[in-house]
Amino acid sequence: MPIPSTNISTPNERILVDDLPYVDQEYGDPTLREAALALVDEETRRYRPTKNYLEHLPPLELSAFETPLMKTEFERLSQKKPMDVLSMKRYELPPPSAGRLNDLQAWIECVDNSMAQLEHQTTRILNLELMSEYGCESWRIYNTVLSQMIQQSQKHLQEFKKQIQDVNWARKKDQTEVGDKMKHLEATWFGLITKNYEIELACAEIERQLASLNEGNSM
Repeated sequence: MPIPSTNISTPNERILVDDLPYVDQEYGDPTLREAALALVDEETRRYRPTKNYLEHLPPLELSAFETPLMKTEFERLSQKKPMDVLSMKRYELPPPSAGRLNDLQAWIECVDNSMAQLEHQTTRILNLELMSEYGCESWRIYNTVLSQMIQQSQKHLQEFKKQIQDVNWARKKDQTEVGDKMKHLEATWFGLITKNYEIELACAEIERQLASLNEGNSM
């Protein structure tokens, strides 16, 4: 059975894998699988790590991307505090306090606040009108573009699948041809070995007969 091996020394060297998965059928043998698992178990029993293999790396900075708001929220979660209720204070229109009812500046601030609230509501109404007028068409265009992107992605996927299939067929064809050649060479080698063995037996028999003749002549 060929032994799969991968020789890697430098990034520029070629990787050599000397197995033929389309030809070699020994890997499906359950006894070989059990033997391989036994070797893995033995290796794991003998392996005892003696040091931290990650000690050369810097420590993890888990809070590098946390914003102040995220840190505050994480702290709230760690303390199991409830989430703050949405404040509606900015949308209220309170009158001046009882002590400032005669203060002109307080009334001016209240009027400014009411005007800001009115402008905010006007902006919301305009946004709703714009969405009602153009929102559906925008979504149609978005869906059309999204469908085109899906079709292009599916087309690329089919092309990649075809390329993978072509590579697999080419690999299978090459390995099958190499496997047939290897079987032919192996049969030739076995025939030559058998023939050499038969020649050696014939030579040994001839030597034995010559030795017997020599013994007979000497007597």
